[in-house]
Amino acid sequence: MSLKLSVLLLVTLACLARSGSAQIDVEAELKKVQSDLEELKAEKQAMVERLDAAEGELKKLKETPKVAFTASLGGDGLQKTTTGNMDLVYREVLTNVGEAYNTETGEFTAPVRGVYYVRFTTNGPTDFPMSAVLYKNNNEIQLITHEQPSGEGSDTASNGGALLLEQGDKLKMVLWHNTQIWDNSNHHSTFTGFLLFPM
Repeated sequence: MSLKLSVLLLVTLACLARSGSAQIDVEAELKKVQSDLEELKAEKQAMVERLDAAEGELKKLKETPKVAFTASLGGDGLQKTTTGNMDLVYREVLTNVGEAYNTETGEFTAPVRGVYYVRFTTNGPTDFPMSAVLYKNNNEIQLITHEQPSGEGSDTASNGGALLLEQGDKLKMVLWHNTQIWDNSNHHSTFTGFLLFPM
C-alpha cells in the first residue's frame, strides 16, 4: 500500500518539475493522490475487520469444549431384570474427554448446547430377550436395540444417531423389563457419545 502511494507522489513531483515545459494541473493531481490514499485507507480497514472476524472465530473454536466418551459394562457376567426397568451403568471407561460421563450414575450430561452423536452396542445370550434403550432426561428416545430369543449362541446389536441436546440434558441407557444384557473384558456392550458441533 505504501509503495503505491510513494509512486504516486514521485510521479506528481516529476510532473511538477517539468511544469516549465508543460502545464500541469497541480490541484487535480493532489486530489487524485488524496483519493487514492482514501481508497487505501478503506482497503486497510476492510482487511482489519476481516482479520478481527477470523480471530473471533478462532477464539470461539478454541473455547468450545472437547467432549467424547466410550464406556462398557465390562465385568464378566449378565445383567438381567424381571421386575421393571433397570438403569445400565457402564463402569469401564475407555475414553472420557471433558468428564461429561458419570461412572457412578451411568449418565452423560451435555456440557453445552449442540449436536452430539450417540451410539451403543449390546450383546447377550440368545436364550432370553436382550435390549438396551436410550433415555434423555428420563424419557425414552426411540433408539433401541432388541433381540428375541433365537436358539444357541449370542446376539449382538447396535444403534445410534445425532441428537440436538441442550446444556444440562442427560442421556442414559436402560435395560427394559424382562430382558438382559451381557459383557466382559472384551467390551461387547458399550455406550459412546461425542460433540459434533456446538449450536
